[in-house]
Parts: sequence; structure tokens; C-alpha cells
Amino acid sequence: MDQCEDREEGVPPSKTTLCGEHESQTKAQRKRRRRRRKRGKKHKNGQGPEPSSVSLQSDVSKQFIPDCKENPSSTQRSFERLDCPVPSCVSLSSEKSKELYGVNYNTEQQSASERVDQESLEVPSFQSSQQQERNLDSIFMLLEDNIFSFVKNEIKKTKKILSPDYSDGLESQGEDEVVLESEDEEEQKRSMRDAVVKIVLHFLRKMKQGELADRLQSKFPILCPHKLKSTLKKKLCTVFEGIPKAGNPTPLNQIYTELHITEGGTAEVNNEHEVRQIATRKPDRPEKIIRQEDLFKISPGRNKPIRTVLTEGVAGIGKTLLTQKFTLDWAEEKANQDIQFIFPFSFRELNVLKEKKFSLVELVHHFFTETKEAGICSFEDVQVVFIFDGLDECRLPLDFHNTEIITDPTLSTSVDMILTNLIKGNLLPSAHLWITTRPAAANQIPPSCVDMVTEVIGFTDQQKEKYFMNRFRDMKLASKIISHIRTSRSLQIMCHIPVFCWITATVLEDVLKTRERGQLPKTLTEMYIHFLVVQVKVKKIKYDGGAETDQHWSPESRKMIECLGKLAFEQLQKGNLIFYESDLTESSIDIRAASVYSGVFTEIFKEERGLYQDKVYCFVHLSVQEFLAALHVHLTFVNSGVNLLEEQETAYHDSETRKSAETHLYKSAVDKALQSLNGHLDLFLRFLLGFSLQTNQTLLRGLLTQTGSCSQTNQETVQHIKKKLSENLSAEKSINLFHCLNELNDHSLVEEIQQSLRSGSLSTDKLSPAQWSALVFILLSSEKDLDVFDLKKYSASEEALLKLLPVVKTSSKALLSSCNLSERSCEALSLVCSFQSSNLRELDLSNNDLRDLGVKILSSGLGSLHLTLETLRLSGCLITHEGFTSLASTLSSSCSHLKELDLSYNHPGEAGVKLLENLELKTLRVEPAGVRWLTPGLRKYSCQLTIDTNTVNRNLKLSDNNRKVTRIISIPLYPDHPDRFDWWSQLLCKDDLKGRCYWEIEWRRLACVSVSYSGIKRKGGSRESVFGLNDQSWCLSCTDYAYSAWHRTRKTSISSSCVSNRVAVYVDCPAGTLSFYRVSSDTLIHLHTFNTTFTEPLYPGFGFLNPSDILAKNPAQRYQHVVNQLLFDFESVTLCS
Repeated sequence: MDQCEDREEGVPPSKTTLCGEHESQTKAQRKRRRRRRKRGKKHKNGQGPEPSSVSLQSDVSKQFIPDCKENPSSTQRSFERLDCPVPSCVSLSSEKSKELYGVNYNTEQQSASERVDQESLEVPSFQSSQQQERNLDSIFMLLEDNIFSFVKNEIKKTKKILSPDYSDGLESQGEDEVVLESEDEEEQKRSMRDAVVKIVLHFLRKMKQGELADRLQSKFPILCPHKLKSTLKKKLCTVFEGIPKAGNPTPLNQIYTELHITEGGTAEVNNEHEVRQIATRKPDRPEKIIRQEDLFKISPGRNKPIRTVLTEGVAGIGKTLLTQKFTLDWAEEKANQDIQFIFPFSFRELNVLKEKKFSLVELVHHFFTETKEAGICSFEDVQVVFIFDGLDECRLPLDFHNTEIITDPTLSTSVDMILTNLIKGNLLPSAHLWITTRPAAANQIPPSCVDMVTEVIGFTDQQKEKYFMNRFRDMKLASKIISHIRTSRSLQIMCHIPVFCWITATVLEDVLKTRERGQLPKTLTEMYIHFLVVQVKVKKIKYDGGAETDQHWSPESRKMIECLGKLAFEQLQKGNLIFYESDLTESSIDIRAASVYSGVFTEIFKEERGLYQDKVYCFVHLSVQEFLAALHVHLTFVNSGVNLLEEQETAYHDSETRKSAETHLYKSAVDKALQSLNGHLDLFLRFLLGFSLQTNQTLLRGLLTQTGSCSQTNQETVQHIKKKLSENLSAEKSINLFHCLNELNDHSLVEEIQQSLRSGSLSTDKLSPAQWSALVFILLSSEKDLDVFDLKKYSASEEALLKLLPVVKTSSKALLSSCNLSERSCEALSLVCSFQSSNLRELDLSNNDLRDLGVKILSSGLGSLHLTLETLRLSGCLITHEGFTSLASTLSSSCSHLKELDLSYNHPGEAGVKLLENLELKTLRVEPAGVRWLTPGLRKYSCQLTIDTNTVNRNLKLSDNNRKVTRIISIPLYPDHPDRFDWWSQLLCKDDLKGRCYWEIEWRRLACVSVSYSGIKRKGGSRESVFGLNDQSWCLSCTDYAYSAWHRTRKTSISSSCVSNRVAVYVDCPAGTLSFYRVSSDTLIHLHTFNTTFTEPLYPGFGFLNPSDILAKNPAQRYQHVVNQLLFDFESVTLCS
């Protein structure tokens, strides 16, 4: 049966203009009508006769009234007779009635007396019933005539529109329309014309002319959307901060903050806990930003139309608000007006239809009744967007592999079948789909069904600050809150989520106002306890009529929180983030009580209603559910001694057994969280351990009837965590354990490594596994190290790279050159390139002996769809034609983003170079090349240095064919020269450095090894002429006890297990790198690297002084200090061949 046949009667008209008016009027006519209405108002006030009640222009009406073509007075008198057969019930003088009855005033043909008749006609109110019956008959004869004329006229226009040669479309119908004076009048016209079209559509379908009906419907695409837009505007124009019951609605356009949608990634799964994802995501990385209004528009470089968009984002990031703003902008006609229909669905509402049968058309009718009222049964020929919000909340069995193919939108089936066929493109392939989801559920949609994956990213640091500045009018208060958040890494991470910014603002505002000198919460547990207490205070004051100073906790409040905690824990174990009435019943929660909780604790627990009042419950954010779940476990153990984390729950009552059981509770919680593959218990664990602190239990005084945990228990938990950190854990698990130590107020490991980093005494050779984990944690917490990661700052070794691989994955730029890497490193880096969450844009592997095998292994990762790498440097890696072939094959067959490739100082041969010439690269470097560059190590860049004797200080003696320099006390050895260092014992070499250069020296007692611009000052004892104490030079200071690097008076202490009297220098002038090494048994051990941009030619230099001594004394003292040193021993530098 045709689905539209039940809409024969009683269908409300839609509000969209159907076609143009069937009568035309001029501006002059409208002006005269306005004057007549004004005169009519005066008549009613006793200034003249009242307006007539019936139009007398049609032939039909003229039969029932006297001839009015006489003088006005006689006409008026004739109407005063009781037996005058004039209709008395309907006024046609208003604009609305003129439209309704199709009255046409042709003022050019109308006499003055006729106009007066129409304006002055009065109907006595004391007619007999017989007269009234005759009047009613005449009115309905007139009504029938006018309706028939109107409908006939509209049907003619409809026929014209359906004719093959008609192409002007709907808008041409309004060329001669009257400009209406009010929105109500325009709305009534639309309703009348909509009604006619619906009648026509109905009878066409009854006549089995469905194709013609569909074609007619496609000619009027805005017939229904006008009413749909009106409904959506009312629904979406306001939002509630918190929950609807919590307060007054706020205009969405007023509070909406632009959210960034970035393009990238695929629809593959990311199972990490969302806090992990936020912590490791670099918010300011270069990405393609897409405006919401351009979501389905084809961007430059994309040839395929976009049908389905999958938007990912963690909980609370603003996905739902984004879809609402997209829909509201369309409904308010601000954007996307080429789209005829937008149907926003949520999986929460679709879930309740799991057992019901619908066709696609019926499903749309079910949620958007305007389409049913308009008789719309087909969407093939219109632009339509389906929005499905919250895929992660879907409880429908979406099966994309074994589902029946359905192409008929009128065929009734299950809702999950409709969705799978719609997403696969079997149903309405012309439709656009927008699906939002949390990352963990993204893999439910096959990648082949998704044309573009986007991500809603959290607040950047600037957006966080803007949020708090907007949230508080008191700028001093806002600044204090922003400064406090910066002190805590946990709070910084969480504040990427807009919902957490709101929680933080709520808490800190209360703490700062009520306790001016109170300690601000620094840990997540402290923050959420304060948040809970604030909500309890609100309940006490708002609902119970209590005072600010009253005890917040009441038996009723305790019961509410205990029930919500039980629900949170049980549903967290099942992985449920939204709950229906059946879920509440399973958790032994009374449904009526749940409604009360959602009405009282509005900022914690939400009750939402779907289209047909189906109740859906959830916590305001996943972290709130995890907090309450941990609180429930803690309360249960403290109150009853039961460990809910054990499979067989056992109660512990005596004090000794209970103390041991409490330690076991926290240790088992740590172990259970570490067993989780995706870290879904990470935040739960942090909260649970946080509750063990006495300070946090004090904050919950009133909820906790007794306290538990002692310092010994906490210390045992800390030691257990440190023991776990010594095991071979993933970086993500190690990082969460450090957050757990933070919740337990233990910072010893991190502070130890931080102190070593600050002092420059960090020796990675001696780091324990736990200390390596601490270093990873510190580096991942540093915005600077996440931007550029230089492995040589920590250890130029393969072992260090493998330990710090999570930092490489998160960094934008990884500098790994000259780090003694091998094929093993290539395998690890290939995996990094394959990670969906990798941020890596630039990778420098130059001067590592990777050889052809290493490049082949690395190439497998370079072919990944997730690859974001734009710059790759493999210069000096001993690569031959075989390695070039592997690289060319991968890059030519993948959708690589690579723009710059450096393969210089290798030996590709002519054939190898030709393989790469066809790649679409902005920069390709293969020169210099040749067999000479296949020598391992840096010594292949060795150069011969020649000392410039015109620069040598007078107290320096040259020997061994000017290969050795010794400082002596004697009569000056050299004449004056403009280039000579006249104060400090220094010299420069004659030839400037080009390309890559390497040299070694042997030194005795004290030496300063430098490279310098020629413009360094030569005269006087100021720091401007000392190597390393200005912007003209860089140097390594060598003493018998330590090394230090210097530039612009800034000292970098270098940790080294021993000091060697032989050092090496490597300079890559174009790359801007200067590296110093100590040479031990012919092995290079990295000391320090400067990364800069060299703007002038460089010259090697040597000196015999310690910059630290120079900075510590005034010029006269400096000179005397150097002289005193020379009395005891002599320094020397020898250039090694």
C-alpha cells in the first residue's frame, strides 16, 4: 500500500510558499487599500460608516444585493431596511479574507459608488432565522465559487510546472506577487498553496501516478523544509549550561565558541583512553581546518564528492554542539541553502527503536512529522543530509558484512538494517551523511564507507585562556585560575576538554570566593571532590533551604551519591556511558529516584528525553562517571571492608586483616589497570588512589562516616608503583603510573630526573627503567620537546631512541642524525610512521649507518596511509642503488605527503637517481654522491685545517709545521696585525668551512675548541672577543674535570662519565649543525650539538681559557688569573691528521 494514502484529511499545511499569487496588484492599489482600512477604522470610532462585511465584486454576490450605482445616501438608506437580503457573517475587507476568497479589486474599472458600496455595506444584526439561512446559503455559494477559482488557478500552474519545457523553477512564480505587509499574511498564503499541492499529490498517487507525483514533489523542494526549519529553530536555538532543569536556556549563537574541525586520519580504531589521546596529541600542529558550513563541499585537490563524513572527538569535546550549530545555521538560512533537508538523529533516540520495524521514509516521518504532513515519500531528487550523532552510544547491531541489501526507501525493516544500507550507499546514494563518534567506536564503520574523516580537537592553550577570560568578568580572578592550571600537568591536559574547563571554573571560583587563602586543588581527585562538594552545597541551599554555613551532607545527599556511585561503577564495568531505564533497574535504582537525582544533582547526572519522551540517563562527562565509580569502590571498602575489584567479594573486619586488605585493594587496582589493553581504567585508578590520602578524605568529611588508609599503606602503594615502573611497560602505562604517583603526592622520581636535566648532569648510561619512564613522562609534558626532539641531548644511541620512542611519535620534528642507529632503529621508526596518532612531520636520520637494508625496512612505514611526514633526511647513510630502488618504489605507489627528500652523500649511481626524478617532490637532494661516501662514520668528512698566523695571540707558540699550538710566557713572538687577538690566547684558521667538515684535536690541561665568524672582535679584553661569549662564536670548553658548551655567554654543562684529551668537531654548514665529540678508543661519544642557522662563513678556532673564569672577574683580574695559571703549567692543542 502506498505509504502516503493515509494523509487524505486533517493534514496541517506546511509553511513553505508553493507558488506565486494568482492575482497581481500594483503599488497604487496597495496604497489605496491601506487608506480605505484607515477610513474603516475611523468609521468604527463613529467618524463614518463601518467597513462592509461582504465583497460585492463577483457576479454571484451582486445577485444578492441592491444595485449600488446610485448616490451614497440612497444606498445607505436601502441597507437600513430590515428585509435587505445582505449576508451578515463574513468580513472580506481585510487582506487575509481577500486572499481567502480570491477577491480581485480592479480599481480602474470600478466606479466610485461601487467602492463606497464595498466600504460602507452594513448588515443588521437582528435578521430573522429565515433571512440568516438565506444569507448563509449565499455566502457558501460565493465561498464555493472562490475556492473553485483559486484551486483551478493553482492546478493550472502546477500543470505548467510539470510540462517538459518548463525550466524556470519555483522562484519565477513570484515575479508578479504582491509584496506582503506582514509575516502572518505570507504564512497564510504559503499554507493555502501547500494545501493545494498536498491535495494534488494525494490524488495523483491514488490515481497510480506515483512517478508524476514524485516529479511534482521534486519541483517544490522547499515545500516542507520551511516548516521543518521552523521546528528545528525552536528546538535548537537555545541550550542549557549543565542540564535543562538546572536553569534558564541560553541562546546557542550567544555561547557557541568556534570549534576546530581538522581533516585527517582514517576510520580506524583508537582504543586508548581519551585522556591518553589528549595528552599525546599536539594541539597546535599544522592541520587542514574545515569550517562546519563547508563540511560537504569539495575542496581543492579533492576530486571525489563527499558523501559520508565521520567526525571523531573525545567525550565532552563539543561534537553534539557542533551538529546543532550546523543544523541551526541551515534552519536560520545562514548557510548551506543548497541543501533542502537536514535530518538530525541521535543514536540515543534510535536505540529505543531497536525492536521496531520502519522503512527509511517511515523513520524520517517518525522523527520529523513535517515530512509526513507534507506527503513526502521520496528524497532521491533533493539534497538531503542525515546527521547521526553519537555512534559510540549505538546499541543497534550494525553489521556491514552480512547485512541484506536494501535499496527501496519504502521497504519496512529493522532500524539497524536501514542504517547499514544508508551508510553503505545502498539506500539514497545521493544523500549526505554526517556521523559523529568517540574515537574508540570509529571502527564500527568500514573505512570504505567513509569519504572523509575529521576530528574535533580540544581547546588550545590560547582557547583555554580565552574561555576563562570570558567565563569571569574579574580579570584578576581569571588570571589567577589560568596561572594555577599551568602548574599542574594533569589539569593542563584535562582542560583541553571544554567540559572540564567548565568543571574547573566552577570549582576554582567557589574555592577562591569561600577560602581566600585556601589551598587550590592541584590533582584530579582534589578537583572532582571539590566539584562534588559544590553540587552538594547547591542542593542544600537551593532545594533544602539551608544556609551557606550549614553542614552540607545530609542522609538524603549521602544516599543519592551512594546510588549514583553504584550505577557509575556497574555501568563502567560494562562499558556503558548512557543508560536506559532497564539499566537502572539492573543496578537496583528506582526509576523515580533517578529522575529526582537528575533534577537535584544537575551538574553530575543527566536525564534526557527523546522525541517520544523515552528517558536516557548519563553522567555529565565520562570522567565524572569514573570519579563516582572509584568513590563507590572506596566507600564500599571503608564502610563494609568489601573489595569490589575481586571476583569473589570478601569482607575484612579485624584491623590487621583490614589494613592488609586495604593495601591489597590499591595494589590489585594498579595491576588491573595495567592489564587493560586500552587504558579504560586509567582515570578510575588515579581517582581511587587519590581517595587513599587523608587530605582528600578530610574534604569528604560528612560523606565518609569513617576514614581509612594510613601513611604506611600509601607508602607501600608508592613502592608497588615504582616497582611496576621498573618493568617493561608501554610508555602510556608508565605515564599513567606517574599521574598516580602525583595523586599520591609522591614526586621523587620526576624531581630527581628534572634536577639532573637542569644541572646538565643527566647520564643516561646509569638510568634505571623507572628513571627512563620518568624522563619520558617529563619530555611528553614539555611543549618545547614535543615540538623538536633532539636525541643527542640525552644520548646519541640506539638504546636511548628505543626508550624514548613515545616522544618521537608525539614530536613534530625528530633530529636523530649521527646517533649510531642501525636497522633495528629503522624497524621501530617504521612503526612510528604507521601510527594513526603520529605527529611526525620531519625526520632527520643523516649520518647513521643504515645501509640498504635499513632503508628497505623504513620504507614499509613510509607507505602507511597515516604517514604525515613531509621532510626526510637520509644523507650519508651508506645507501646504494638497491636502497634507492626500495625508497622510490614505496614513495611512487603511496599517497605520500613527502615534500623534501635529502639523499646526498650516498652512492645511488645514475640509475638510482633516475628512479627518484619522477617523484612529486619540492626538493630532492642527491649531490654530492659517489663511492667515496660509503665510508662509515663521520671521518669521511675530514678536512685539513691551516692556522692563520696573523690571528695567533703573541703568547702562543706554533710548532710541528704549525700543527701544534702551545701557550708560553715569553717576549711576544709576533708583530702587530689587525687580525691578531691581542688580549686573549686565541687563534683562527685560514680557510672557511664549506659543506660538511670534520676534524680532531688533542689538548692538554685546558682548551677551548671553537668555530667563529670572521667578524669576532680581536682587540681588547671584553667578552666580545672571547670564544663562546658572544653571538659570533660557538665553543666547547675542555678541562681535566669537565666539558661545557658556550654561546652568547650561555653555558651548557655536559655530563660525561670521563674526560678524554682528544675531541672531534663535526660541522654541517647548510644544515646549521655543530657537534662536539670525545674520542675514546677510536669511538666517537657525543658531547653536545648546536642547532642554528649559519649566516656567514665559519672558521675553526682554538683558545686557552675557560669562559667561566672570564665571566667571573673584571678584565684586569682575568688577565692576572690567566698569568697565574701559566706559572704552573702549559696548555697545548695539536691538530690531528
